[in-house]
Order: sequence, then C-alpha cells, then structure tokens
Amino acid sequence: MDPYGIKTLDELKEFLHRAMQLEHATIPPYLTALYSIKPGVNRDAAQVLRVIVVEEMLDLTIAANILNAIGGTPDLTRPDFAVNYPASLPDGETDFKVSIQAFSREALATFLKIERPARRPEHLAGKGLIQRKNSPHITALGSDPRHEDLHFYSIGEFYSAIADGIKYLEAEARRAGTTIFIGDKFRQITSEYYYSGGGELFPVTDLKSALEAIELIMEQGEGDGGGIYDDDEHELAHYYRFDELVKGRYYRKGDQPDHPTGPHLQVDWEGAYAIKPNLKVAEISKGSELREAATDFNTCYGEFLELLTRAYNGQPSLLLEAVPIMFEFRNIIVELIRNPLPGHPGKYSSPTYEIPHSAKQAAVTGQAEVIA
Repeated sequence: MDPYGIKTLDELKEFLHRAMQLEHATIPPYLTALYSIKPGVNRDAAQVLRVIVVEEMLDLTIAANILNAIGGTPDLTRPDFAVNYPASLPDGETDFKVSIQAFSREALATFLKIERPARRPEHLAGKGLIQRKNSPHITALGSDPRHEDLHFYSIGEFYSAIADGIKYLEAEARRAGTTIFIGDKFRQITSEYYYSGGGELFPVTDLKSALEAIELIMEQGEGDGGGIYDDDEHELAHYYRFDELVKGRYYRKGDQPDHPTGPHLQVDWEGAYAIKPNLKVAEISKGSELREAATDFNTCYGEFLELLTRAYNGQPSLLLEAVPIMFEFRNIIVELIRNPLPGHPGKYSSPTYEIPHSAKQAAVTGQAEVIA
C-alpha cells in the first residue's frame, strides 16, 4: 500500500474536512470577482462566474455528504476552515496563490489553475507526495493533513487519494464483516434541497455512491476523461468555462480542449473595479463607515457558514436558504467594492472574509443544540 495512503477512518474524516475547506475556498474569490464587474459590461463573464459559484456550493455539499456517510461531522465553523487569503494550492512541483481580487486576466489565470486537469509528467510518476515548506501564515490547501509539508501534485490527485482511502478502508471493514458507511442517512442532502444544473445531489450510503460522488466533483472542475464536458456531456467543466473567457470564444459540441470554435464573446478586461487584493479590515480607517461595512460583511459570512453547518448536520431544508443568502451578499459586497479605499490611490475596497471568533463560537453552540 502507498506509505502515504489513508489508513484509518479518522484520517479519512480529516481528508474530507480538507476537501470541504478546499471547495469552499474557491467561493470567495469567484464571488468577489463576480461583483467587481462594473454595471453593464462583461455579462457573459458574470454569468459564468455565477453558475460556477453555485456549482462549487454543490461540490462542497457533496463532500459533506461523503463525510456524513462515514459517521463524520461537517463543521464549517472550525477555526481552520475559513482560510486566510492569499491561500496556496498545489501547482505540480510548486504552489500558486489564490487571492481575493478583481475580475481580470490575472484572476482568470488563477481560476484556470484551480480547475486545471493536471497530470504528473513522466519524470514524477510514482514519486509520491511533493515536499516543500509553506509559510505558517498561509493556508496550504491540498496538502496532506498528517504532514503539512507534503503536498499532492494537483487537486485531482488529492481526491484520488481520498477515493483510494475509501476503497481500502471499506475493504478492510468488509473483511471484518462490517462497513465504514455508518452515518445517519437523514443527514444526506439530496436534489430536493439544492438545485444545480451542474449535477444531481444524491445520497452517499455505500462504496459505489461515494466513488461516484468524488468522480462528480472532479469532472465538474476538469472534465470527464480528458474531454471538455462533465460525464453527461451537457455541461462544460469549470476549466473550459474560464477558458472561453480567456480565449474570447465559446466551445461547442465536438470541440477539442483548448480549441473552441463557437461564436466569439466579448470580454472587457478594464470593466471591473480595481480592488486592493487580499484587503484586511485592519487596513481600513478605524471608525469609518467602510470599516463598519467590512466588519458587518464578515459577521454575515460567519452566520452563513453556521447555516451551512446546521444544514449538513440534520437540518437539510436550511440549504434551500443558502444560495439565495449567498447572492444577497451582493448588496454589501457592491457597497464595499464601489468605494475608493482611502490611502490607496486608484484602489477600491472589498470584502475580507475574516470570520470573527465570536461568530464561530456562536455557530458551534448552535450546532451542539441541534445535535442535542
């Protein structure tokens, strides 16, 4: 067996927590880029970002379903869940930074790296995890939770490790006459609680459904088997949606990766407010309305994570509120983004996604009451 393979149920649960953290970590950058677009321009880009945000929420929920299926407890209020931006993601032998920034060519380059269908080159095949140190102040997404200095080559490789761990642990359990799928089936989120054109939410109750769930997450990002679509060939994978914007042309059925031949689309790369990347509340003037707005947003976002935690822990109907709430953030985000940032000429404010400790603690208390 792979010496770095997942060998215990507790390890698998921690990997799935990291999977939820990874899926959530893409939502703030995508959401901020969406609302940084100026009114009346880049309608195609806005629609792409809006759809992908909804589908990232779907992937987050799928990961929660898998964790629930093996008896875990999804908790989006853990102090380590909401990342500090910029965060880092694996990019082969190095990492790349994921920032809160305006819609731009640079942002799209980052989004393509997030979703890219990465495969190891021949000289790294079978070499195991990649060792490198990260700053203690930067969240390293896609690392091994048991060895923070060991990183997967790509997000796809990270999910493959989870799939292998599920297969190994279930095989071990069956030899002992039992199963790892011992979770409360009533905690499973199905499509009646969440609609997304990017895929169906189904209950995870056994090995087959768990592996199908992981496959769905991977296909939504990078496509099915090297193609541009997910497995049912009606939805473009996220990578190729972003690639359309970069290339200024739509993909159509029959196109090969990197070669869209559909109609042209217009992208105005100057049509977004130039927000200060990775802004922190501490950089905004004390006592100002702008700082109050940034703080209010962080409190609201903390409450949103609390709502998701409760939804994933026995109150699935709450998920019906989650997507509308996420898009209701628009008013606060726009208020921030369209305000010049004092002391930073030419730059605008933005949400900071710094979740206050009090909000996290309140969420934990609320979750305990639900479980009780």
